[in-house]
Amino acid sequence: MPSVHLADRGVVRVSGEDAKSFLDGLVTCDLDRVSPEAPRLGALLTPQGKILFDFIVFQAPDEIGGGYYLDTFKVFAPDLAKRLRFYKLRAKVTVEDMSETMAVVAGWDESKPDDEVGLVAQDPRVPELGWRAVVAAQDAGEFDKAPATAYHAHRIGLGVPEGGRDFLFGDAFPHEALMDQLHGVDFDKGCYVGQEVVSRMQHRGTARTRLVPAVYEGGFAAETGVEVTAGDKALGKTGTGVEGRGLLMIRLDRAADALAAGHPILAGGIPVRLEKPHWVNFPYPGEDVTSSVVGPA
Repeated sequence: MPSVHLADRGVVRVSGEDAKSFLDGLVTCDLDRVSPEAPRLGALLTPQGKILFDFIVFQAPDEIGGGYYLDTFKVFAPDLAKRLRFYKLRAKVTVEDMSETMAVVAGWDESKPDDEVGLVAQDPRVPELGWRAVVAAQDAGEFDKAPATAYHAHRIGLGVPEGGRDFLFGDAFPHEALMDQLHGVDFDKGCYVGQEVVSRMQHRGTARTRLVPAVYEGGFAAETGVEVTAGDKALGKTGTGVEGRGLLMIRLDRAADALAAGHPILAGGIPVRLEKPHWVNFPYPGEDVTSSVVGPA
């Protein structure tokens, strides 16, 4: 029954009487849909609509002090806290980087622990990911029953990307990082930073580049950031890979043309086949309506 301390994840706390309205005016997710029982994926964008930071937003119950805890990539937690303070102005909020005293743990194929251990909930992105929790740093070792690679193999197998691993911050739009598919962007909420660009991509259907999961031939995965090609055309770059599976950031139209022409897709020179996760609802390159696996076997 695997669970793991995700040591590369940090925690930023936003508290105070204006915390909800403050965050709601900045991030991609709708804070009305966040509760102690239901965290949500979200991001803070540039005004041009690109992801600066992605995170999972947990809400603490009032009886333990309330506020929101952003589970984010640890190395960028200080920058996220600094950027949120930049937007603070006169809002009655306190922003703290809690990464030294709080930790993030995750588990799958087992029941989630009791709420007494911290902020515990089903992962909001894909149910099969399992549960996720923000706990006191001194308690994280109790959940460290598996290596981090096991969690990432589980995540990648489900086709779920993470910022800082599968795409560069400041370089990808939410649609490219599948945030529209993973409940990370609410298109019917009020304004937030970068909203115009993201809404335009949604309504015009102009997201041609997407992260897609792939299975590598031979069981080895290419390194992160190497070129994905087909024929003589570049399709994109690799994200993380483990245990013969990986994520690719590619142009969907170019991949579709390559498959239609019978060209294999190569990631770092290794043949791959694309897999369509069950939770994705956009057309896939070479999609076969009878199978979730696309491309040549």
